[in-house]
Amino acid sequence: MKLKDLKSGQSAVVTGYEATDPAYRSKLLAMGLTKGSVLTVTKVAPLGDPVKIEVRGYDLSLRKAEADALIVECA
Repeated sequence: MKLKDLKSGQSAVVTGYEATDPAYRSKLLAMGLTKGSVLTVTKVAPLGDPVKIEVRGYDLSLRKAEADALIVECA
């Protein structure tokens, strides 16, 4: 499942990453989106872009293209 498929208030666990540019994957890891980390969707913009999530105690906004790189599983 992709992060963009989650609704506001839903939680998920990061289980993997799509094949992307290695530099971008490093950016996701630096933001705390490592395998096994739990995130909660706190807000979705009216057109679905961006998505605001809470991960490791801080808020983070991701664009659709960024969110597509994450593979998650509902918690």
